[in-house]
Amino acid sequence: MAVQDLMGRALAALSDLDGPLPIEVIHRLAGTDGDVQAPLTIAEASELLDVSPHTLRYYERAGLVDVGRDASGYRLYSAEAVRRLVFLTRMRLSGMAMRDLQHYVALVEAGDETVPERLDMLLEHRDTIRRQIRELTLSLAATEYKIATYGGHTGDDACDDN
Repeated sequence: MAVQDLMGRALAALSDLDGPLPIEVIHRLAGTDGDVQAPLTIAEASELLDVSPHTLRYYERAGLVDVGRDASGYRLYSAEAVRRLVFLTRMRLSGMAMRDLQHYVALVEAGDETVPERLDMLLEHRDTIRRQIRELTLSLAATEYKIATYGGHTGDDACDDN
């Protein structure tokens, strides 16, 4: 099951919500919700997360995730490593810089006394994501306008044509 499937299920649960996210949805977004039978090989983790093995090795070299090895030296991704990688890939997709991720992971590893700084980082990043969403919404509206100008179909049903 690829990360898009995991995220798709979590996001589907969001469609009927008007208020804060329920804890179950947050757990799905933050982790794998028990769907992963760890440990995973690098090929399995790569497929699940929809990133290249090169990216997984890069995250490991950058100190973002600890990966175990089997007796032959092959990487084995624990459920904890996969949960962290889901978070990391979501943060990278949303534009968080590698240096910020490295700082965040260092704070996590430093312990609970760093929670206020981690919270500040995530609040700031949330504001950035919200700004990006507003900007993308405006870009989508401009694109939809032009499509309609040329006689094309707009809205969600237009996505099914691809």
